[in-house]
Amino acid sequence: MKTLKFLAGMKAASLALLAGPAIAATPAAKPAPQPQPPAGVYTMDKAHSSVTFRVSHLGFSRYTARFATIDGKLKFDPARPAAMSVEATIDPKSLALNAPPAGFHDQLMGKEFFDAVKFPAITFRSTSVQLTGPHAAKVTGNLTLHGVTKPVVLDVTYNGGYPPNAMDPGGARVGFSAHTVFKRSAFGMGYGVPAPGSNMGVGDDVDVAIETEFSDGKPPAKK
Repeated sequence: MKTLKFLAGMKAASLALLAGPAIAATPAAKPAPQPQPPAGVYTMDKAHSSVTFRVSHLGFSRYTARFATIDGKLKFDPARPAAMSVEATIDPKSLALNAPPAGFHDQLMGKEFFDAVKFPAITFRSTSVQLTGPHAAKVTGNLTLHGVTKPVVLDVTYNGGYPPNAMDPGGARVGFSAHTVFKRSAFGMGYGVPAPGSNMGVGDDVDVAIETEFSDGKPPAKK
């Protein structure tokens, strides 16, 4: 009896070994395609958007600050990403600083730097979108800063999105990360730029990081 049980067990084990490769060779089912956000005009979600910049300080660190008041619109079309466009506005007076010395914010708003009374807005308007990957693009646009308008290129990553749903009262939503570097002296803000070969001053290169979400404001119709 024990011999019969042993032989039966060996037979079952052999069948399992033979079936194993067949099971492993079976292709995994492809995940169902996720519903995509629809084309349309989207408005920036200010609560989930930020513009942060860094500049060299004496070569010792990269001084970091951010703007608190930003706004923007996006023409979104997942079927034609190269035809999409974006525009954004920043209030320079909303510059948020980390433990600023007395009078430092006023100095930055003065004529030596932003001259915010004369130039009360920083704007960006895209002019072209060049795809560089499935979820990446170079977005070229005109940056107006300190009264000077020049082209800059943003390296943009599309982080995903979803159509209107019961969870989000803002409707369809999309999210992006972006990065660029430009020289502030090119926009007439050359005060304090170090002399060639020196780090004594505030760097010319401005390193900008953007995190943003947009929604279309169209929640799903109630059933």
